[in-house]
Amino acid sequence: MEWGFLFFVNSVFLGVGLAMDAFSVSMANGLNDPGMGKGKMCGIAGVFAGFQFAMPLVGWICVHTIVQAFQAFEEVVPWIALALLAAIGGDMLAQGIRGKGAEEEAKPLGIAVLLVQGVATSIDALSVGFTIAEYDWPMALAACLLIAAVTFVICMAGLMIGKRFGTRLSNRAQILGGVILIVIGVEIFASGVWGG
Repeated sequence: MEWGFLFFVNSVFLGVGLAMDAFSVSMANGLNDPGMGKGKMCGIAGVFAGFQFAMPLVGWICVHTIVQAFQAFEEVVPWIALALLAAIGGDMLAQGIRGKGAEEEAKPLGIAVLLVQGVATSIDALSVGFTIAEYDWPMALAACLLIAAVTFVICMAGLMIGKRFGTRLSNRAQILGGVILIVIGVEIFASGVWGG
């Protein structure tokens, strides 16, 4: 592929497709913490965008260096994503079921949990390295930057939607957020294992 309109359109659509899991997790984070400020929202969206930038680039590098090892690793990606998202979602679900008072604030999203979410929602983007394998280094870098920008915008939208409904749902928001994370993990697993 050469530089041009089609390259940018393909990169943006690739970004939209890859960002859907991060959008859903962002929405769950917004549900869990409806009082979060814009700085925190930008930080969360930035982490997701950073992972969505790095993973395809790492995939591209792997394709150009250690293809056989990368292909073997690709088979365990759905299992890793399922385990990570099920653990985080299960914890949120358990906390919501145990019940917190309506006046009690939701547990704040820590950096460790956010990083795990970032890995879990972007690990399948490693395989995008195969999709952009014919790109030279500057094109691969530009494509990954576009993917990151699209992810940032989509995650900000997810956080805003989650915050709005989180305020209305009160205690049920944490349960819903946990269920969303588990469903995303199952979806990544099912599409990765059964090729859906």
